[in-house]
Amino acid sequence: MQIADSAAIVTGAASGLGAATARALRIAGAGVTVFDRDAEAGRALADEIGAGFAEVDVTDAGSVAEGVQAALAGMGRLTACINCAGIATAARTLGRDGAHDLAAFNRTVAINLSGSFNVARLAAEAMARNDPDADGERGVIVHTASIAAYDGQRGQAAYAASKAGVTGLVLPMARDLASLGIRVNAIAPGVFRTPMLEGLGQEVMDGLAADVPFPHRLGDPAEFARAVCFILECGYLNAATIRLDGGLRMR
Repeated sequence: MQIADSAAIVTGAASGLGAATARALRIAGAGVTVFDRDAEAGRALADEIGAGFAEVDVTDAGSVAEGVQAALAGMGRLTACINCAGIATAARTLGRDGAHDLAAFNRTVAINLSGSFNVARLAAEAMARNDPDADGERGVIVHTASIAAYDGQRGQAAYAASKAGVTGLVLPMARDLASLGIRVNAIAPGVFRTPMLEGLGQEVMDGLAADVPFPHRLGDPAEFARAVCFILECGYLNAATIRLDGGLRMR
């Protein structure tokens, strides 16, 4: 896929990894539609980079369907879907206040896993209508997993389970969509400097960075965006989850 000729939706694009990805795609010449629940921040980013915007709740089928239609109306087609919408929940299975709240667990899975599937299934439906390129490709889907899928720490039962689900989604979805010329991959980022992490304070961020083997720092969201661009452009990359973590293995 040539990024300059692509038309992408990016979920969770109002901040963090999603915002960096939307910016990188626009710089490379792609059409972009920003999906986010935060209408104010989402529209601000869209205006800044010259993208479209749709207020979308990834857990709601109707909301996503409307967002995809808005993206098609604005860009004419859809060739790339990058799922960055997600939340992190920190709670032990059994803590001082009792058992893990089931509603919090279900909400984490609903946004991180079910939300990714919800957007991807409707994006794939739109991509299937594209004319194939010379390689037979009609579109690319990129999910955001996490190294927590493999190295989940204490207090990450909900988050790690949801991201493990994302990694488990990649292969069967890629197989389902192969006959249509739609590739499916994921990125499993480590510790990145995002607004969510910055909210923990500099001392916590320094401690996290100290555990990264090399380079000895937090990830830059722009590096995640470059990985997305690589996946879009590398036509032989399919059904893979790429760790992007500086060699970090969490304990």
